[in-house]
Amino acid sequence: MNKNTWLPSAGFYDVPKIAMVIAHGAGAPADSDYMEQLIMALDDVGISSVRFEFPYMQERRADGRKRPPDRQPGLLDSFALALKRAKDELPPDCFVMAGGKSMGGRMASLLAQSANIGKSSDPGFNSNLFKSNPIDGVVCYGYPFHPPGKLDRWRTEHLADITCPLLIVQGTRDPFGKPAELETQSAALANCELRWLEGGNHDFQPLARQPETQNDLIRQAAQLTRQFAVRTIAER
Repeated sequence: MNKNTWLPSAGFYDVPKIAMVIAHGAGAPADSDYMEQLIMALDDVGISSVRFEFPYMQERRADGRKRPPDRQPGLLDSFALALKRAKDELPPDCFVMAGGKSMGGRMASLLAQSANIGKSSDPGFNSNLFKSNPIDGVVCYGYPFHPPGKLDRWRTEHLADITCPLLIVQGTRDPFGKPAELETQSAALANCELRWLEGGNHDFQPLARQPETQNDLIRQAAQLTRQFAVRTIAER
């Protein structure tokens, strides 16, 4: 990974107690405006982080051509390698979470599933990359529960297999999963802490009539992440 696709936050190398390896979503790179706001908000609540980019996004950065995401095994391998590098660079007692926006968060959750049941739901993933670098928790920002408008294509089955702490922060207007839609998914979400950002869309952008800004909701998400991490550490 070059310097443009391995992006540590300001406090990443300052012996942090809590850190997160964060993956981008399907369409925007690791240094998108949303991701920049999220990283600053996390830093402000004491969570250091590092962002990385999947291979297809690195290629897009190199030649400017849009391309679809890599196949799932490749995405998972890339995430596992990024996690290994981060854990090699962080203190051994650091509480390390895997997280991401949308697709990136989904890949983090699939990594956690592979660790806890010994295999991934995708047989092409080399889980040996991950077994020696377990994570302490998973945080998903705007989880893609289903494609917009397609309630027959849920992406929740693997969530029930995750035994490490899992937090999903979701906007109430997110077309990839709204509160009423998720009422049918209680079994899959039994082990998940699901927190809602009122009025937020998939990018945590609120309604124009709301007093909050997008940055306000992103900062709420960071505070929820901090609370989740501190509580998890206390319960270990």
